Amino acid sequence: MDKEVTKGTICVMGITGTNHEGEGVGRLGELRVFVPSTVPGDEVRVEIDEVKSNYARGRVKEILKPSPDRVEPRCGVFEECGGCVWQAVSYEAQLNYKSDQVVQALSRIGGIKNPPVAPIIGAPVPWNYRNKVQFPVGGRRGRLKAGCFARGTHEIVDVAECFIQHQVNNRVIAAVKKIMEEMKIEPYDEYTGKGLLRHIMARVAHNTGEAMVVLVTSSPYLPSRKAIVRRLFEEIPGLVSVVQNINSRKTNVILGPETKVIGGRGYIEDVLDGLRFHISPISFYQVNTPQAEVLYRKVVEYANPGPQSQVLDVYCGIGTISLFLARKAGFVLGVEEVPRAVADARKNAALNGFFNVDFVAGSAERVLPGLLDHGLVPEVVVVDPPRQGCKESVLSAIVAMRPGRIVYVSCNPATLARDLKTLVEYGYSLSEVQPIDMFPQTAHVECVVLMSRL
Repeated sequence: MDKEVTKGTICVMGITGTNHEGEGVGRLGELRVFVPSTVPGDEVRVEIDEVKSNYARGRVKEILKPSPDRVEPRCGVFEECGGCVWQAVSYEAQLNYKSDQVVQALSRIGGIKNPPVAPIIGAPVPWNYRNKVQFPVGGRRGRLKAGCFARGTHEIVDVAECFIQHQVNNRVIAAVKKIMEEMKIEPYDEYTGKGLLRHIMARVAHNTGEAMVVLVTSSPYLPSRKAIVRRLFEEIPGLVSVVQNINSRKTNVILGPETKVIGGRGYIEDVLDGLRFHISPISFYQVNTPQAEVLYRKVVEYANPGPQSQVLDVYCGIGTISLFLARKAGFVLGVEEVPRAVADARKNAALNGFFNVDFVAGSAERVLPGLLDHGLVPEVVVVDPPRQGCKESVLSAIVAMRPGRIVYVSCNPATLARDLKTLVEYGYSLSEVQPIDMFPQTAHVECVVLMSRL
């Protein structure tokens, strides 16, 4: 393109790919242009909003020729909402883009030529799968709104029905809004710091139907608390737990340090592949329950523990993977930083009658060197870190234990590729990568990876 590209430039381009955030990518000469709400194969008229040295951002003015992969979004607020960016993409195409995202990350970031990526495992039902919702609350007393933030802003898009949320969660959001409006509870304003109700969080156990409501407030005092709890139990089927979380800080972090049960019990219970799990308000639990079962079975297949095997499960959360492994392994040790999650993991082990599993509370970078000093020699190490991946000290401690196999579970192909590159340098080979679509209608993809010691 000969014309200089500046803010406000109007141009026509073809969308040829996607980035890790699910935005369409086109080109103006050598300049990459990121365009939200576009699909590879679209021909679009774009207005440029931002120009940097090596890329630009734009917004669609007109779709001149739609991609063959484009479909009509289900959601009426899809264009505004920042929740799920790929509703306009056919599900088959979503799976193809996610597979390519994994291959490209392993190749470019990990330096792995022709990575052994298996065909992605898609979700049988790519809608209404999320068992957890946490919506910010805004508006004014008597007229609350709750939903996702508009893309790139902190403006709340009021959502009447979210098509990726479990229907019980949708019912929770509607019920809480109605009850809080009737009780004249004031929504929190993040700019002034005034108001009481900050977030509505809900969890539903996919296989048992038990539901939990968490009201995140800026103050411990909740007016009409007993009446609110009573009404919630009347309105929400399967409700067994109502919790108040107090977050008085001016922060974007959703949950505060204090949590108290104000109705029912403090947990819900779900079943995964025949195993029962207690899930507390702050515990990590995969949001797509049917696909979580697929994921954990693949972890066990790759780990392949025998009756005498010692297995180390790092970032174990409430012990889901640990207990799946304990059905075949001789002994499993889980490591988790969140003390409440460790307490839940121990309860879950007892609940399912496992005596060949134990859990240690502490950060992986602190605990693992100590385990090595005490002579732990696991045959298999499983890691399921947060999106930022593993710290170098964690990887080096794992390698020092010389496990025959490392099974890496990741929700971020970029940090996965970075860490696999490190493990290859330490003497491990990449055996197989299995992408699993845990998050339909979004650009996120989960992977299970098997590494073997040379």
